[in-house]
Amino acid sequence: MPAVFVTSKIPEEGLTLLRQKGYSVEVNDKVDLPGEKLKEAFSKYDAVITLITDKVDTNLISSSGASLKIISNYAVGFDNIDVAAAKQKGIAVTNTPGVASESVAEHTFALILACVKQIVEADKFVRLGKYKKWDPYSFVSPQVWGKTIGIIGLGKIGTFVGQIAKNGFRMNILYFDISRSEDFELLSEAKFADVATIVKEADIVTLHVPLNEHTKHLIGERELSSMKKTAILINTSRGPVIDETALINALSEKRIAAAGLDVFEHEPDIPESLTALPNVVMTPHSASATMETRVQMSKIAAQNIIDVFEGKEPVGLVKI
Repeated sequence: MPAVFVTSKIPEEGLTLLRQKGYSVEVNDKVDLPGEKLKEAFSKYDAVITLITDKVDTNLISSSGASLKIISNYAVGFDNIDVAAAKQKGIAVTNTPGVASESVAEHTFALILACVKQIVEADKFVRLGKYKKWDPYSFVSPQVWGKTIGIIGLGKIGTFVGQIAKNGFRMNILYFDISRSEDFELLSEAKFADVATIVKEADIVTLHVPLNEHTKHLIGERELSSMKKTAILINTSRGPVIDETALINALSEKRIAAAGLDVFEHEPDIPESLTALPNVVMTPHSASATMETRVQMSKIAAQNIIDVFEGKEPVGLVKI
């Protein structure tokens, strides 16, 4: 029966599916996985479950053994894997599509509200004992209700964000994607616009695009300079979608009001010049971190492996 290596601890539900099929499963229980250990796993196992933090490049794939049939990425994204190199060697690459949409949409609005309402700074203010009396001018913020949100990337996550924005906050919606969605426009009264228009007109700009050659630094100096001084930028997609240096300059010069970031250009390395800014709210790439999502990701990652060895097309098969 196939032997599976898992590069990090993940919920047991998926691993149980594999074991019930008779597969042998080895899980790395160390905090960090040495490169040589990962290389060894690729050379001797039939399947490997990877995380988004595992860099599966051409060299690693070329060192894989003849028995390796699938790299099952425990993630919605797959930009950590050289899919072309894997395909050339006949190795399937899979992800866990669609499973995190609701969780990331919720987290997106958590960041929006934290930025608009200055939640982090207000919390510090109270903890430091600065709250002495009620002040009508303390931490005054604009309402989210009725403002304009610009959604760049209208996949499932962007669609859920739009639904929350319209039904929860009666927001006006501008959106951009590679194609228009008449259904989305009908249900949310959204208007299709290009990126340049969105960054200029939206009060809140939120990013939900995959990372590729077209989206790297999609938001740079030009786009940031076009945004309103009162605008907020949210990123729960991939760090390099934003030119981080340009963002730091815009925030420090208060050319935009704030940013809410769950991802970073060179994560986990984050510049001190960014962490020192009071007008940025940061979370550690945790937008999909709900119990429901993590368990479902585990099940899909496992089922992708089972499907490959049973001659079926996995639901998460990455096609290029």
